[in-house]
Amino acid sequence: MADAIGGRAELARTARELAAEWGIELGEPFAPSRYSYVAPAGADAVLKVASRADDESAQEVEALELWDGDGAVRLLRADRERRALLLERARPGTDLAELAEDAATAVAVGVAGRLWRPAARPFRWIGDQVPGWLDRARPAGPAGLELVELARRLYAELEPGHSTLVHGDLHHHNLLDAGGRHLAIDPKPMLGEPEYDVPSFLWNPLDAPMTPERTERRLAAFAAAGLDQRRMRAWTVIRGAYLVDDEDELGLIRGLVA
Repeated sequence: MADAIGGRAELARTARELAAEWGIELGEPFAPSRYSYVAPAGADAVLKVASRADDESAQEVEALELWDGDGAVRLLRADRERRALLLERARPGTDLAELAEDAATAVAVGVAGRLWRPAARPFRWIGDQVPGWLDRARPAGPAGLELVELARRLYAELEPGHSTLVHGDLHHHNLLDAGGRHLAIDPKPMLGEPEYDVPSFLWNPLDAPMTPERTERRLAAFAAAGLDQRRMRAWTVIRGAYLVDDEDELGLIRGLVA
């Protein structure tokens, strides 16, 4: 806990330094995060300072530059050395959890379709990351152990794509209303395939546990947009093996490839 508090204090100091240098006025920070300091910067921008420990978002600048405001908040200014970004502020900023189920899914499918685009280096490939994440998984009981073993088998058969830029953390709380259009925030960008992005949407929002009916409806919506059902299900097992610890959800995820 002390390390986390110390890290947040350091990020806050960096944010104050940048605010002074860039001539912006910082508001009260948003909800505390272990890996970043995020605060309003004037009326229409947000300053984000990311921790060096957050290697998954290391290429956020490059992704935002590529998207250029199409599907994601626009990058206004950056300091790569200090991992600081001045971003367009989405207003009113409510997330997809505020929408009805089918409406939220439709928005997610639409935004994701704009984010998924051809890309290459310097972005990292998911295939260089996922095996290590599976090796470091801490399974929750027998169901978790079974899912990790199944995930390894599925991953060995998958041959992951490597030519599409993916968001990496696509879910309700990272898709915000920006005045009639929705924009993504907080990407963990890598090269992969669209199906990789679907699982995190399936087990969100945070206060809505997965159910079989809702999961199938969401998978059907992404499939209707052209994604492969088998690969979405496989990625849900693979990513769920190291990201999900709820026993009921682990059982549901296992059943997706039964």
